Amino acid sequence: MKEVTTDRDKSTAEASILQMTTSNVSTMDACIAHAREIMTAQLERIKSKDYDFAPEFKDMTIQLYLFGVMWKFAESLGNVNDARELAFAALRAMLVQDGLQKQKVAKRIEFLKKMSKIEDDHNALAVAIGYESKLGDNSLAEVFDHYIDDMQVSGSFWRLYDRGRKIMLYGGLFIAFVVIWFVTLFMPGNSAIAILAAGLISAALFVIPVFLIGIFIYRKKIKKEKQAG
Repeated sequence: MKEVTTDRDKSTAEASILQMTTSNVSTMDACIAHAREIMTAQLERIKSKDYDFAPEFKDMTIQLYLFGVMWKFAESLGNVNDARELAFAALRAMLVQDGLQKQKVAKRIEFLKKMSKIEDDHNALAVAIGYESKLGDNSLAEVFDHYIDDMQVSGSFWRLYDRGRKIMLYGGLFIAFVVIWFVTLFMPGNSAIAILAAGLISAALFVIPVFLIGIFIYRKKIKKEKQAG
């Protein structure tokens, strides 16, 4: 027997969907407000510690921490089918509110989802501590203190990497320009392809040694850190 759907049934279903959507939006708004309150208090507490981390690592750690905060808060509100996904949705909305472009936000959330889990499907440290955090504690400092001696995420190492990257880029371009100018001016018989090839080869002869030196410094620093540990 064919089931007949009445206008009343449709209205009831639409009202139910609207109620669920409104409830999720309200929960997200509450999660964001709670996360901002926690973040303001935590950032104030770590201000005096002068942590020196790579900017990307610092941003990622704070965002994972806030995700943990919102995850726990969403669960505490009840009637949430998937508090974890709702917390990610709230974090997405929060990043949009903070001025990040929507396309970048989507990529950022996908990245954070990957980084939120470690081996054996356990939560990352920042997520776990954020989940257990309470207003007024030092939980964010607890996360950062865990990485304070990790050379790979240190601000000094990041600045060294950034400086080396700029040296390779601008140095390589400068060398290529000088060689192309020299060959064009003093060896006019060469073809355009030969001149361009000479510039690229000269740039490579500059970039490769700088890159190898950078790798050597990196390994030396990591080795020294492991020996100290």
